Amino acid sequence: MTALELITLLSQAIYVVIFLAVGYRYLRARTPAHLDMTVFFGILAFVVVESRIATAAGIVPPEWFTDSVIAAVIALPYILLRLVDDFTVVPRSIKRGAEVLLIAAVAAVYVLQGPTLPPVYVFLIVGYIAGLSFYCGFRFFRSAIRAKGVTRRRMQAISLGTALFALDILAAGIGGQMSDPWKTILAAVGQVLGLAAAISWFLGFAPPPILRRAWQAPELRQFLARAANLPRLPSTRDIVRELERGAAAATGSDARIGVWDEDILKIRFWPPTGEPVDVEPGRYFSGRAFKQQKTLLSAQPMRDDPQGADAYRAAKVGAIIATPITAGEKRLGVLVLYAERPPIFAVSDSELSQLLADQAAVVLESRALIDHAARVRAREEAARLKEDFLSAAAHDLKTPLTTVVAQAQFLERKATRDPSAPSDLAGLQRIVREAQRLSALVTDLLDAARMEQGRLVADREPMDLGTLVSSVATRQRPGAHRVDVDVRGAVVGNYDGRRIEQLLENLIENASKYSPEATPVNVNVWQQDGEARITVQDQGIGIPAADLPRIFERFSRASNVDDRKFHGMGLGLYICRGIVEEHGGRIWAESEIGKGSTFHVALPLGEERRLN
Repeated sequence: MTALELITLLSQAIYVVIFLAVGYRYLRARTPAHLDMTVFFGILAFVVVESRIATAAGIVPPEWFTDSVIAAVIALPYILLRLVDDFTVVPRSIKRGAEVLLIAAVAAVYVLQGPTLPPVYVFLIVGYIAGLSFYCGFRFFRSAIRAKGVTRRRMQAISLGTALFALDILAAGIGGQMSDPWKTILAAVGQVLGLAAAISWFLGFAPPPILRRAWQAPELRQFLARAANLPRLPSTRDIVRELERGAAAATGSDARIGVWDEDILKIRFWPPTGEPVDVEPGRYFSGRAFKQQKTLLSAQPMRDDPQGADAYRAAKVGAIIATPITAGEKRLGVLVLYAERPPIFAVSDSELSQLLADQAAVVLESRALIDHAARVRAREEAARLKEDFLSAAAHDLKTPLTTVVAQAQFLERKATRDPSAPSDLAGLQRIVREAQRLSALVTDLLDAARMEQGRLVADREPMDLGTLVSSVATRQRPGAHRVDVDVRGAVVGNYDGRRIEQLLENLIENASKYSPEATPVNVNVWQQDGEARITVQDQGIGIPAADLPRIFERFSRASNVDDRKFHGMGLGLYICRGIVEEHGGRIWAESEIGKGSTFHVALPLGEERRLN
């Protein structure tokens, strides 16, 4: 066997292998693209097998049979054109023109007797086959540029194979009309081109699974790299958006992910715009794939699912692949890939969609575990806060209640023994003072509840913060602390005066409580960068650096506070934060152990109130 004979045998064997592969895939996924592939390589395989059998048996086929084989070969570029149209849109004029030329070429074969066609007709037919094949190769190449992932690589191989096939036809057609040595040279060139075309088509139309996996690897690696950080996004909707983008990039199609909602027993999709869409299991291809727990492919969804035809038509869905997202036995949702035209490599796309669905399952399950852990921590934190609250509330309410009850019982006994005795003014004042303390504690609890509902701040009106601060600072308070105020110009804005007074009272009381007696509390008010600024500075015990991030939380107190010496439930600064934030401002603290603390407040000013 010569080298050329070996090349010819390899080329023919590859064509037969491709036919068997695409034929099998057509039986698995009966799309128009798979049908055209099967017909195209079926013709090539038939020509190969028929020629081998005829040569081995020494049979001379009848003339009509030979003409039919030639007509089938002439039809190959037209079938290639149909394959192009399966993947992208071929202009109607090109398709009609190719059909007219095909009919004319086939008619010439039958009328003029194929094997003895005049050279001019041979050149015309060869030109038709080669020209249309070059056009198909060019369109495949353009489609490869627009495609993504494994589809791009396969389209590139098909484009190359189609161009080589066109060159092979040209070499065979021209060589057949020439004499030696050019006839022999062109025949050898044609055999090499035919083998190269066969290999390229094999890689494009029927690549081995290991090669398909290698081609899919870059997109999968990119998808996995993005997926690693997805479980910690703010919400499931954000995760789904990123998964959809990754799936669309990996497949070159549109992608949607629906998540199973146990509460409503439906699959929830989040469209790019508008409200979420809930799909019942069994409805549409997404619901059917979820219910049946298997990948569904449809090249004609409007025909295969008449009930959803209007929805598919409105969304321009001409093909759909729906794959369930499952983690073990747990059903998490469904991945839907769709496009205007059926996928040319439906089986590969189905395999890739399953890989993407498996990765989406890992991401969604990870998020579910994170949410579960967060709920557990939240319950533990809620239980801790409840215990802290009950402990603090019981302690702080018990002290004034004990005083009130004891003093009232003393006054009762005294009045019983001597009804005409004068009133004990000091005892009554003690009852009033402790009752006011009780009232303040209950007010803090009510304000904390209002803050949770966002209803702490009420109506606002224009006011000068400097005047308000000065008024609050001059009020009589227990203890020997002096409050020094420094107001730097007018600071006017729209505020809820009652709540701003409460804010200042809490900060000044807090500063006084934790400072040695006779040390001043300094309050400063000024305007800076379009904001009203207030600082309250003390020379007290200070706050540990580790406690600063959480001192504005509910029921939170600094770790260096002695609960037996400094009463309180840890709501004062929490309420201060609520007042400031509901005004659209900020509050923070700076402190150093043993040297005091400074609380900063920044409140917005209206545009017309800001200084130039």
